[in-house]
Amino acid sequence: MSDTRPKVLVVEDEPEIRRFVRLALEREGFEVHEAGGVQRGLIDAGTRHPDLVVLDLGLPDGDGVDLIRDLRTWSDVPVLVLSARSTEGDKIGALDAGADDYLVKPFSAGELLARVRAHLRRRSGAASGADQVISFGEVRIDLVRRSVERAGQPLHLTPNEYRLLTHLATHPHCVLTHRQVLAAVWGAGHAEDTHYVRVYMGQLRKKLELDPSQPRHLITETGIGYRFVP
Repeated sequence: MSDTRPKVLVVEDEPEIRRFVRLALEREGFEVHEAGGVQRGLIDAGTRHPDLVVLDLGLPDGDGVDLIRDLRTWSDVPVLVLSARSTEGDKIGALDAGADDYLVKPFSAGELLARVRAHLRRRSGAASGADQVISFGEVRIDLVRRSVERAGQPLHLTPNEYRLLTHLATHPHCVLTHRQVLAAVWGAGHAEDTHYVRVYMGQLRKKLELDPSQPRHLITETGIGYRFVP
């Protein structure tokens, strides 16, 4: 009988952290594979076909950001970065390179597992086509009909508001940088126009959140970008 457990590749050179992560994941029922560097990580990503990669940035034979860039030329597997680097610049660099999420060391097993489960749910939903209708709070987005409802009533969104909302909603739990959002919604030529995003996010929150001043679904990652939480 084939093993149908989700596969997670852990690329981390510190044995104690690698063991902590592996044990937490195995207790949750995941199949775990380990690599201690960039080159081994890329080989295992190509041969083992993991459902998720957990990646440290400071590796002995290179930088984890380079692994992400290489990986993104041939794979869309979710990448969760675990790193002691905590500056906004480090986070933005990894996310712009193609990481899906960023968790700063030290971290708890509970938070790690919650992030892993969220990204695997997203990947499973995308693979099955189950995300053609996205619901959160009182809001329902029909991606096929290109319609949005709140509490059962049609909601008017401008074209840019709709593009922004659907880009966030189709990447649940992922941290999206300002640059990524601007390129997806307004085009690469607007990569520095971060005020566009702030204005339109404010408008979306007024239309979608129960309390726009304390949003539950359209979350700001200070200095970095935004995260959609269903």
